[in-house]
Amino acid sequence: MKEIIADMRIKRPMNRLLQGDVGSGKTFVAMCAMLLAVDSGCQAALMAPTQILAEQHYLTFTKWLAPLGLKVGLATAGRREEIQDARIIIGTHALLYDKVEFDDLGLVVIDEQHKFGVAQRGKLIQRGIMPDVLVMTATPIPRTLTLTLYGDLDVSILDELPAGRGKIISGVRVKPKVSEMTRFLTEQLEEGRQVYLVYPLVEESESVKATSVIEAHPKWQKRFKHFEVELLHGKMPPEEKDAAMTRFRDGKSEVLVATTVIEVGVDVPNANVMVIFNAERFGLAQLHQLRGRIGRGEHKSYCILETDGKNPEALEKLNILAGTLDGFKIAEEDLRIRGPGEVLGKRQSGVGELRFVEYLADTSLIREAREVAEEVLREDPGLEKHPYLKDWLMAQAKVEPS
Repeated sequence: MKEIIADMRIKRPMNRLLQGDVGSGKTFVAMCAMLLAVDSGCQAALMAPTQILAEQHYLTFTKWLAPLGLKVGLATAGRREEIQDARIIIGTHALLYDKVEFDDLGLVVIDEQHKFGVAQRGKLIQRGIMPDVLVMTATPIPRTLTLTLYGDLDVSILDELPAGRGKIISGVRVKPKVSEMTRFLTEQLEEGRQVYLVYPLVEESESVKATSVIEAHPKWQKRFKHFEVELLHGKMPPEEKDAAMTRFRDGKSEVLVATTVIEVGVDVPNANVMVIFNAERFGLAQLHQLRGRIGRGEHKSYCILETDGKNPEALEKLNILAGTLDGFKIAEEDLRIRGPGEVLGKRQSGVGELRFVEYLADTSLIREAREVAEEVLREDPGLEKHPYLKDWLMAQAKVEPS
């Protein structure tokens, strides 16, 4: 917060990345920043990638800010709540369009920033006059690469979890017996807890050998006859998704059979068990995000990674996840296994050309390189004293020297 407050109080617009593990409290930090903007007479907006996440933030902010008498607005494709006179507006891509009017937009917060394109982020920022910008991500990026890839952003890292969280036990299970799993889940449900059952597919596929939520849902309804078993996936109409999530959040259903639509932002403290089926089909970062949906309350939590065990590399990946809850360690292991090009995708496709022998061991060298680069740009912004570097950069960007 000190870093963000200092940024917001200077004349230059803030451009900061808040990186924190799942459940570390990024939303609370964002709310504090938004209150600072409101206190100075501006509006603040938070854009989330999905309707479920936007509504989750809306409910959370409304609960937190009700004692202050602050109106919080919601703008999604399917809903408009309290937009008139709201000083804080939360929404999805709907915030990008003129149907939502802003009055001096002073702070833009973009949650799960990697799920938005550069143009989308820019369009929301342009709806204010040089607003402060805070982008947030729970997708762990190794610290070494954060320094390199986000050289244009100031970076704040939340590396602790709030107090009062229950312990999470993770385990890999190769072809477990359904009867044994059902017995364990029933015990948890009878103690009053709730359960996530996550599948990689919405519907059956001829090309992919994996179970889908649509075929799994009725089977779990039969196994849990005395409990409400809810279905949730991305192809459902928005109002049905909203209703299903609301029932689960309110405890009216005990089991949620879902796809990765629950990957980000869903906060149900009473849900303490997650079974991820065909876990080998998910990436490490995505598995870590999914697991972040449990362990948000005081109860001991369990994440079961179900797999067929046929792929040794996949088993190694799953055992890494089972062995630690630290998203940064997981990201570094992911980097070690797959290499930077695979981990970072198209956005950072040039990372493979960086001349560091060992990404994970060369943190100090990367930090020093960044400091030198900043010093060069500060003293010679046009690179007139560094013609070789200027020519190389122009060639990379395919721009003719002026």
